This record gives sequence, structure tokens and C-alpha cells, in this order.
Amino acid sequence: MTEAGLGAEGAPAAETPAPDIRIAGCAVWLPPRTPVADAVAAGLCDEALATTTGMLSVAVARDEPAPEMAARAARTALERSGFGRPGSDGASGADGVSSSGAASGAAGPGSGDVSLILHASFFYQGHDLWAPASYVQRTAVGNQCPAIEVGQVSNGGMAGLGLAVDHLRAGPAAGEPDRRVLLTTGDAFRPPGFDRWRSDSGTFYGDGGTALVLSSREGFARIRGLATVSVPELEGMHRGDDPFGHAPFSHRPVVDLDACKKDFLATHRVPQVIAASGAAQDAAVERALAAAGVTLADVDRFVLPHLGRKRLRAGHLARFGIAEERTTWEWSRGIGHLGAGDQIAGFDHLVGSGSLGAGDLVVWMSVGAGFTYSCAVVEMLERPHWAATTPTAPPPTSAGDAA
Repeated sequence: MTEAGLGAEGAPAAETPAPDIRIAGCAVWLPPRTPVADAVAAGLCDEALATTTGMLSVAVARDEPAPEMAARAARTALERSGFGRPGSDGASGADGVSSSGAASGAAGPGSGDVSLILHASFFYQGHDLWAPASYVQRTAVGNQCPAIEVGQVSNGGMAGLGLAVDHLRAGPAAGEPDRRVLLTTGDAFRPPGFDRWRSDSGTFYGDGGTALVLSSREGFARIRGLATVSVPELEGMHRGDDPFGHAPFSHRPVVDLDACKKDFLATHRVPQVIAASGAAQDAAVERALAAAGVTLADVDRFVLPHLGRKRLRAGHLARFGIAEERTTWEWSRGIGHLGAGDQIAGFDHLVGSGSLGAGDLVVWMSVGAGFTYSCAVVEMLERPHWAATTPTAPPPTSAGDAA
């Protein structure tokens, strides 16, 4: 995988992705949005916390399983890339959400050319001891290539991107004209195991699926730099003092990341934790920029995690001197944290809304439990045919707004 820790001197080692690794298609599928104000009125969320986050709404699935939302996004991304399923035009709204949403069907022309399928997730996928990546493969692709699930929690999408890049770097096998990778994410943060408003204070969680199609030859954008840095000494931040359990939810019935963090920080010096986290985040960004041969000043737009405003400012905006208007904040504050899918979703929004054109540089930043920090530099080569020609306003956030 395209990742490395800090070297002996504390400096990141440069590593450059092959220049022809391209993005051929992307998509996101989102359920209707629930206003944060409604959650506050219902007593689901503290009003002061809601104000601090600056969030307006979150996408909340009804009965849609997480892997099915990923498969719906995958079908649109495949169609946009030129080798998807027949019978659907892949039409989408301004925020890149498929309007087809078909649940199954025969594989489309060229779907057999997908040589690797990667599915990343954060939370429960609907069944025990089951392979959601194979579900995505059966319902969205229909071939027999390897289909693999990726962990890394919130950094799962970017971890999958690193695996995809390494796969494409190897080049086509004998008789293959091209290699293509389908990367999907999908999550539904449902009770009783997860409280989207309280399980991780400062971040409100949204449901949805995302998809990215990468090619060793064709695409409307290319990956110019990519890096991931791990800080395993911080893994206890999401484990706390709890002993290892024998089954899911052995210690508490609802995920409580704040409790784990409190236990961890009780035995670790906060300044050292902050320093280790910041150094790894800086290293990932520096490595990706160095591989791309650019600086932050050259970047046109930033796709950041869908965190609340306070966390976003502290961890990204203030740290790197990024102006809020150069990010996807005005859109993401109406969507919520999509687990592993924020980066793909944010990029799809920028492309689909017409906010990006040929030559624009976009930086994706991500962080996940473990802890791992990732950064990618993506260059637009052209505006794809399915994208809007001019930027559109952020989507409405009224109750029941179906994307």
C-alpha cells in the first residue's frame, strides 16, 4: 500500500504514484436529510453542541442497507466511467447522487475489466461473518475479480485508494488492455449500537454510499500525490481501558468514543498526544505535496473530513491556513460524516456541481482511528460530460429532502 511511517530522522520518505493513474468515474448515493434542529427539538442532540458544530442536517437512511447504498453509488460511477450497467443513464443531481437506484441487473459492457473491487466501511454492514464487498460485486459489477473489504474506520476510503494505486502501478497483466479498480464505501449509523448525535461528540454522522473508479489509462482526473502515515501508539484512543471483549458491544451497548478517549488521556500526556498526531498529519500532507511537486498555495480546493466546525477549524483549517470557502464545508455541513466516504463524496460534489475544471488541483485529507493520516493530490484533466457546466448552490436541507 502507498503509505509509510516517519523515517529515522523524522522526515517522510517521498513516494510518487505513477502519473497515469486516473479517476474515470465517481458517485455518491445519499438518503433524505434530517435537520439538526429537529434532532435538538426531539432531545436527541444537545443544543449547545449543535451550535458549536455548525451542522445543518445529516443524511439518514430509512431501510437502505449500507452495502446497498455503496452498490447504488457504484453503478452510477461505473456508468459515468463508460463501462457500467445498461438500462440506466447514470443521471444525477447537482451533488452527484444517482437518480436510478436500481437494486440489481445484468453486468454492463466492460464491467469484466474491473480487476479489483475494494469496499471500505466504518460500522455494521447488516450481517455477521459476511462479505459486503462481494455483495457490491454481485449487484454492481457481476464479474469474478478479487473483492476485498478494507477497514481503517474513517480513513477506509483513503486506505482503499492507496491499495488501488498499488494495484494499478503493477500494470495490466498479459492480455489486459487496462486495469480498473472499483472502490466503494457505505455506512448506516443506526441505533441501538451507534448514536449518530452523541457517540462522537463534535461530529454528527450521516448515512450513504460512495464510489470511485480508477484506471491505469483513462479518466478525467489523475492522482499526482498520495501518502498515508500511521501512528500506532495512539491506537488506544478508541480502545480506552476496556479489556478485550468476546463479542461486539461487550462493554457498553452504544459506541462511546468520548469515554475511550477520556480513559486514554488519563494515562497519556495531552501535549505529547497532540504533537504525535500533528507530526503524522503534517508528514502525510508534506509527502503527498512533494510527490505532486506542488505546495498548498497551488491548491484550488480542499476536500476535508465532514467534521463539526470546531473540530474542522482546529484540525485542518487553522493548522494549514485553509480558507473555509476553499473547502466543501457548505455542502458537507448538510450531509454529516459518512464514515469512510467523506473524501470521495466531497470530490464527487465538487466535480458534479461544476466547481472544478481542467487544471484545477484538489487536495483530499483524511484521518482514521489507529491512527492513520492520509493526503492525496488530484489534478483535473477535463470536466466530465456528466458534470454541471457552472457551479450550483448547496443543496437544501429541509426535512425529508431526498438527494
